[in-house]
Amino acid sequence: MKTASAPVLALALALALPFGASHPARAEEAPPPATLTVSAEGVSRRAPDMASLSLGVITEAPTAGEALRLNAERMTRVMAALKRAGLADRDLQTSGLSVSPQYDYPNGQPPALRGYQAANQVTATVRDLARLGPVLDASVGAGANSAGQVSFGLADPLAAENAAREAAVKALKAKADLYSRATGHTGVRLTALSEGGFVPQPRPVMKAYAMAAPMAEAAPTPVAPGELNLSITVSGVFELVK
Repeated sequence: MKTASAPVLALALALALPFGASHPARAEEAPPPATLTVSAEGVSRRAPDMASLSLGVITEAPTAGEALRLNAERMTRVMAALKRAGLADRDLQTSGLSVSPQYDYPNGQPPALRGYQAANQVTATVRDLARLGPVLDASVGAGANSAGQVSFGLADPLAAENAAREAAVKALKAKADLYSRATGHTGVRLTALSEGGFVPQPRPVMKAYAMAAPMAEAAPTPVAPGELNLSITVSGVFELVK
């Protein structure tokens, strides 16, 4: 027995429909919701509770070996003074050590070797800011004759960072709500959130300077730690609700 071919079967089904009837229309797809992408910043302010101090010894001598020997003797005294000032071994780290030739440049003549310079830098972490000035004075009194900047920080920054995150998300939602109202929508729905990372803010620092002779009987060096600003940026994607 032969079966009807596909074209014949399709024609039979079409003839079976009532006169004037049509195939069901496809449902129209709803347009995708409008979206909004915005960014916002959150800032948390805290008083620092620790500091890093860069200081060192620079010596010169006719030979590289002599410059290094003199430097080692003086830096040994500086390190001992820092430990007497209350710093532990973990708070002291050598951050630079170099020996370089030094030249004079007389007018119209070739450079003349004057000798050699040895430089030894150490980074000291001070965990009690009340001791920062005395630590600096103790290092100078022991023979340190160069210093870099003082940078301030937090021993445990997590709480301050989370406060900045919360402030950033709050600002982000407020900005999204503003755009929603301005464009005639009734609200927003968050669909994606990303963190841009913490942005360094200007921090109080002590500029680099050359140290003179030990400051005997002088008042302790005053240090103002100021305030730290921890800043973070977040971005969000929102659906605008009609």
